Amino acid sequence: MIKEITVEELKEKIDNNEDFQLIDVREPFEYEVSNLNGENIPLGGILIEADRIATDKPVIMQCRSGKRSAAAVMQLEAQLGLTNLYNLQGGILAWQEAFDPEMPVY
Repeated sequence: MIKEITVEELKEKIDNNEDFQLIDVREPFEYEVSNLNGENIPLGGILIEADRIATDKPVIMQCRSGKRSAAAVMQLEAQLGLTNLYNLQGGILAWQEAFDPEMPVY
């Protein structure tokens, strides 16, 4: 079972300036519509770009709804044995609903 984090927990980490990495696994065109200032590493290249993923702090994976980011977490845990990964429940849709109703989503 993968570890998950809620948008409320993510906002708390941001507000407290905690040290973590946020990775958005959506495609670049989706990232351009709206994002949470994470690093954009599309799911299709997540293993190829794995050297961009921190191993010394929590890493939160995020997408539109939480499905692709969950897949990214599973791939990285299975292939690379990473244990510091969290999936953002509900993705950017949940963030928009909770905190930013004006944020453009698709």
